[in-house]
Amino acid sequence: MSAQFHPKEDLVVSASMDQTVRVWDISGLRKGSPHQGGPGGMAGTSGPGSNHFETFDNFSTVKYVLEGHDRGVNFAMFHPTLPLIISAGDDRVIKIWRMSETKAWEVDSCRGHFNNVSSALFHPKHELIVSCGEDKTIRVWDLAKRTAIQTFRRDHDRFWYLAAHPNLNLFAAGHDSGLIVFKLERERPAFTVHQDTLYYVRDKYIRSYDFSSGSDIGLLSVRKFGSPYLPPRTISFNPAERSVILTISSDNGLYELSALPQSAQGEVKDSSADGKKGSGNSAIFVARNRFAALNKTTQLIEVRDLSNSTVKTIKPPVQTNEIFYGGTACLILSSTSSVVLYDIQQQKTIAELNSPPVKYVVWSNDGSLVALMSKHTITIANKTFSQHTLIHETIRIKSGAWDDSGVFLYSTLNHVKYCLAQGDHGVICTLDNPVYLTRVKGKTVHCLDRSARPRTITFDPTEYRFKLALLRNNYEEMLYIIRTSNLLGQSIIAYLQKKGFPEIALHFVQDTNTRFELAIECGNLDVAMETAREIDRPDCWERLAQQALKQGNHKVVEKAYQQTKNFDKLSFLYLATGSTEKLSKMQKIADARGDPMSRFHNALYAGDVAGRIAVLREVGLHPLAYLTAKGNGLDELAAEILEAAGLTEADIDDVPTFGASTLRPPPVVTSTENYNWPILSQGENYFDRALANGSLEGGVEPAYVNGDANAAASSALDAWARDEEIQDEIDPEEGGWELDADADEFKEDEAAEEVVEEEQELGAGAAPGVDETELWVRNSPLAADHVAAGSFESAMQLLNRQFGISNFAPLKPLFLSIYRSSHVYLSPVASLPPLKLHVRRNIEESAPSKVLPVAARSIQSVRSELAEGYRSVSSNKLTEAQATFRSVLQALLLVVIASDDEAKQWRDTVTSAREYLLGVSIELERRRVVEQEPDNLRRNLELAAYFTHCQLQPPQLQIALRSAIGAFAKANNQAHAARFAKRLLELNPDPKIAAQARQRIAAGDRNPRNTVEISYDEFTSFDICAATYTPIYKGSPSVHCPYTDAAYLPECQGKLDPLMELTEIGAPAAGLPAAW
Repeated sequence: MSAQFHPKEDLVVSASMDQTVRVWDISGLRKGSPHQGGPGGMAGTSGPGSNHFETFDNFSTVKYVLEGHDRGVNFAMFHPTLPLIISAGDDRVIKIWRMSETKAWEVDSCRGHFNNVSSALFHPKHELIVSCGEDKTIRVWDLAKRTAIQTFRRDHDRFWYLAAHPNLNLFAAGHDSGLIVFKLERERPAFTVHQDTLYYVRDKYIRSYDFSSGSDIGLLSVRKFGSPYLPPRTISFNPAERSVILTISSDNGLYELSALPQSAQGEVKDSSADGKKGSGNSAIFVARNRFAALNKTTQLIEVRDLSNSTVKTIKPPVQTNEIFYGGTACLILSSTSSVVLYDIQQQKTIAELNSPPVKYVVWSNDGSLVALMSKHTITIANKTFSQHTLIHETIRIKSGAWDDSGVFLYSTLNHVKYCLAQGDHGVICTLDNPVYLTRVKGKTVHCLDRSARPRTITFDPTEYRFKLALLRNNYEEMLYIIRTSNLLGQSIIAYLQKKGFPEIALHFVQDTNTRFELAIECGNLDVAMETAREIDRPDCWERLAQQALKQGNHKVVEKAYQQTKNFDKLSFLYLATGSTEKLSKMQKIADARGDPMSRFHNALYAGDVAGRIAVLREVGLHPLAYLTAKGNGLDELAAEILEAAGLTEADIDDVPTFGASTLRPPPVVTSTENYNWPILSQGENYFDRALANGSLEGGVEPAYVNGDANAAASSALDAWARDEEIQDEIDPEEGGWELDADADEFKEDEAAEEVVEEEQELGAGAAPGVDETELWVRNSPLAADHVAAGSFESAMQLLNRQFGISNFAPLKPLFLSIYRSSHVYLSPVASLPPLKLHVRRNIEESAPSKVLPVAARSIQSVRSELAEGYRSVSSNKLTEAQATFRSVLQALLLVVIASDDEAKQWRDTVTSAREYLLGVSIELERRRVVEQEPDNLRRNLELAAYFTHCQLQPPQLQIALRSAIGAFAKANNQAHAARFAKRLLELNPDPKIAAQARQRIAAGDRNPRNTVEISYDEFTSFDICAATYTPIYKGSPSVHCPYTDAAYLPECQGKLDPLMELTEIGAPAAGLPAAW
């Protein structure tokens, strides 16, 4: 019926229906036989049709014949280590046999099956026997006592065979319907952690393991507690009394309270000597001298003292299966569908969470977070259960422990994973065998394996520490992790994008398409524009246009529409921004494309009546052309159209008469052609600054071409070399402000308000309040706030006193724009005048002494306009750049400064704009000299040299130096050209430019002479007079502009500053008021 090899010796045990068990000696198989012919040295005949199984008797002998069964024997096997044999037969008896070198005999029998016993085996690790039979049961027997200790029944299937796993604690049993795989005992060791010590149970001994030193010692024996084959289920440690509570699931739940020895030296005592036992399925310490025990049968929680006397009995509010420590004087009650945080002193429920049955509870080191572990879920909650996160796993969760940083690590059957408090989780490492985590310290996980032996696992916590730093906005740690590890990959980039941090992922992505997607998501139009140029696909330009339109950056929208040739949207964009000149260009483009409809639309947007009539005539719509001319008062053109059509006025008498047409685009009140919508700047955080290689200093970045400063300088000089025509500057607007008329209207309104207020005083006796705009004037020393309040006179007084402004005509558009931006008009009813509302910048303030108007311009928006000026210089649009820098200096007069940092930025911006305005003005003057005075070579060279001494950014300074090198080399002033080339090399230009500079230096060394003598001494420090464009050497008398601090010769004292056309040169000024 069965046959089994001995695990070590050359023996085979067989069971037969002849009611015997036989032990066979097969050592002859090793010795061989003279009739070898079969494989492996098997003896026998080698003729045709020979059967090797018939020759078993040739190399084996019967060593023992065991008789004792009354009926046939179904199964027999050896013990894995002891000289024992077990057999099972149809007589419903399991027999144990012992053998020696000379004989074998029956030791004992196990009786209890009530039908044939199909199979039986020894437990590989414990003194147990497992058997199964046709009575539909699996029975576990004590090998020493020969008594049944456990029975498993299957109602409808007979069991036929048992097998034990060679390595794992698993058994398999075959039955009528299939097979089952099962365990006999719990493999998770009972353990608890206190500070740096792990207390756990192994082989029925309580042991302590020191995490620091690695010492592992036995403290107390618990062999007599419960069943010898069932280890304790849980352990709870009381550090105050140095005692433990063990629980076991046998006998409907038992617990034992025992004191641990103070010293581990000497003999290990047994807990039965002074241990106190009781009935309870769960038992834990809740105070230094109290513990709680749950009885599931009675559904009572008993609070006991250390003498095991009942102090209090509590009826839990829900059907409770387990209890866990929940904080001081609190318990966590686990039911089938929820977890309850229960106060045992006040006997009330504090909080409740819906959750699957909780098996284990792990508190964080500081007690602020708790992990509630179920079979397949983990719930992360705070100590009051008010916030929680649920993580689901498909594989059973084994254990967990908290990291010092507040990350929960847990183990499954084959992985160690992490979980952040916000719910993000991932895999740390893979396991060969399941482990139970006890503590996490740094890069080391301390754990117990299934044999309850301490182990350590080294892992890499970089991934979860990066995510944790990201969620906590700890950019310093993020940057350190990125620089010291190979963390970044597609998964981390996708995580950053998913969690709403695309601007951080953008710093590390190299793929162009991914960079474009991230730039669009985080609204970084600069990067999006750069990557769109590289990709150059219509769909990318369309997405860029949509994102830029959302941000009000119509310049980027214009570029995107130009790339996609979306002429209709481009025309409408020019209409919305008031770009009438560009609309006229769009008409020419439409004409070149042969699109009369687009041409007509652009003429309509631009208010070009003649253009509309021309289109209508060209397409043959003469009636519409005539009506358009007639309706706009162009009678001569209308008559010409009639004559071309061969008609007269008499022929169209039936045409009705109508008045002049009013179909015109609205007039541009505030031009937005050169300005994008103002957006709030979030500023640079630590992460952004650190990624810029530690560049923490403020300042506007130079205008680069495709991100390359050298390419910007090179392309700009190429543009300059073409000698494009310089457009004439538009004179600043002149004329009065008509402030007297506004004042008269204000007085009339004020008088009317006084009459109403007097009537109200007579009726109600209420005192009138202070007008909002008057509060603005009182509360602020800044001219911008006075302008917003409509107090132009006081604003001009402040500007005169602070910056010496004497000519206010150029500032009129700024005054009106700021005033309009500070008020909103609401028309609730058409028959009533609109309500005037005042817009505040500090809406949270309600005290009258602190209310202020909205800031129309910020220092950031002005600095972005300054960057536009840089780009204009690089693009050789000097007239446009001159206007831009003047506009920047004018806007800075009416910027609200709220901090010392902004004040520093303000001063830096004024200095930069002044230097660029001076340099551009010098270059424009040089070009005028070249065109109008070609014989004045000396002045040409002097201006080229002075331009290089303006404080410019490196890209524009390279342009100035290369321009001077060309001018001086052309005039054969080789010595000067060589010195300019040396200065150029100091700026580290690109290799091509550097090679040209070295050639110029070599030419200067060969011929160190200057043909044209000029008034220029580069070795003496000097300023440049902004009026005469001549040097003012150090120590020479000079006067300065009270606003920009531009230098002038003394004879310019009292004149209007030609650079800004705002201030009186040399006038006294108080300067920028302190930040307040």
